[in-house]
Amino acid sequence: MSVRILALVGSLRAGSHNRQLAEAAVKHAPEGVEIELFEGLADVPFYNEDLDVEGNVPAAAARLRAAAGATDAFLLVSPEYNGTIPAVLKNAIDWLSRPYGAGALSGKPVAVVGTAFGQFGGVWAQDDTRKAAGIAGGTVLEDVKLSIPGSVTRFAELHPADDAEVVEGLTKVIEQLSSQAAPAAA
Repeated sequence: MSVRILALVGSLRAGSHNRQLAEAAVKHAPEGVEIELFEGLADVPFYNEDLDVEGNVPAAAARLRAAAGATDAFLLVSPEYNGTIPAVLKNAIDWLSRPYGAGALSGKPVAVVGTAFGQFGGVWAQDDTRKAAGIAGGTVLEDVKLSIPGSVTRFAELHPADDAEVVEGLTKVIEQLSSQAAPAAA
């Protein structure tokens, strides 16, 4: 049985280097690991407890929760927006944190990776993402990291899936993440 990992990308831009990093994860997933790149975070409304009513949860949020509930682990891919986590990724974490103590993130392994233009590769945003995912109930793998600096120049003509150093680092992250996940019953 394969380990299923759900990848959530904090950038909505079609040509995002972080989206490309998630695509590289899907392409280079080791044998026995399936990575689903979730589509539709842009459609999930901002978390509002008034909307989170059993039987009446917005369809996009329900779809996110269903995908998260069927996964064994999470790969969160975060760019850095003004020194912190993008709102779309934080919003996904908020929806997955509910119901309190029993959300779809609860008890599941979480790894955070990303790339950014700056010299540190978005580490502030990734640290904030780890913090939010942990508070939301995820089992954050604090020592499993991949921050790639200089994305605009590094990936100007090379997709992350074709960058041997990136693929090696990403493969290590996925192997560590999948080793912490217990495959859910099919």
